[in-house]
Amino acid sequence: MQIQSDTRPLYERIGGEAKLRPLVQSFYKHLDELQEIQTIRWMHADNLQSAEDKLFMFLSGWMGGPSLFIEKFGHPRLRQRHITFKIGDAERDQWMLCMRHALNETIDDKTLRDDLYASLYAVADFMRNQSE
Repeated sequence: MQIQSDTRPLYERIGGEAKLRPLVQSFYKHLDELQEIQTIRWMHADNLQSAEDKLFMFLSGWMGGPSLFIEKFGHPRLRQRHITFKIGDAERDQWMLCMRHALNETIDDKTLRDDLYASLYAVADFMRNQSE
């Protein structure tokens, strides 16, 4: 017998806005508090609220939910929006460290956590614009 994976959109699997919002809030809490990610923390404004709102809107659409970011800002053009920042392996890994903490805090289902981590890692890896 073959077990089929859950094919619902990530937005639905995560529990929609009610779970996505705490995930993003947790991510930015770690971004602001973890000493080992200071390289990416300096890339953000002192007040993280705007970045938090934008990540929430982006992830909503990226996960198959409402396309909030596109409705407000147009196509995400992630690499173009981040091109002014040096993003290499270290920066990718720092971003993913914050996301790993946030996923562990907010997503109980290990399979879903692992699926989200793998998908987000692919996006974070795509954002690299520096060769190591």
